Amino acid sequence: MGKTIIHYDEMWAEALRGIVRKALKACDKGLPGGHHFYITFRTRHPTVDISPALRARFPDEMTIVLQHQYWGLEITDDWFEVTLTFNQIAERLHIPFAAVSAFADPFAKFGIQIPTDAAIELTMEEAFPEEESAEDEPKAEEKPAPAPKPEGDSARVVTLDAFRKK
Repeated sequence: MGKTIIHYDEMWAEALRGIVRKALKACDKGLPGGHHFYITFRTRHPTVDISPALRARFPDEMTIVLQHQYWGLEITDDWFEVTLTFNQIAERLHIPFAAVSAFADPFAKFGIQIPTDAAIELTMEEAFPEEESAEDEPKAEEKPAPAPKPEGDSARVVTLDAFRKK
């Protein structure tokens, strides 16, 4: 089979992101009625900008809810920003639409899953540069010491043959 030059999967993902973009733009002055949005995004996408504390709590994926308490919603063709509170601390989130992996509006009974490109996501070392990776730690060349052998009656072997069905 030949290699396709028409990337339908990319076109499909972009069309789904367009739904999220249009829904946010339609509600940039507030959500009407009972509408509220659940937006899941990949936190390791290279242009996601969240605080180190949030990145530590959500190293791979995070879901936010836009309903009653959100501020400063700003939407462009490529990304959106919003301020939310986490444990009574205001946090500004910068989320590119390319990082969004799911969107739902339960009031409208609407939800979509959006494929994301994991190949462009940051590695754990890139996402958490202040932490040393396990590869950087020196490796011990020694074998672990054997476990101490129990002494006295605790060293007896007990068979369970008497309890088995015959």
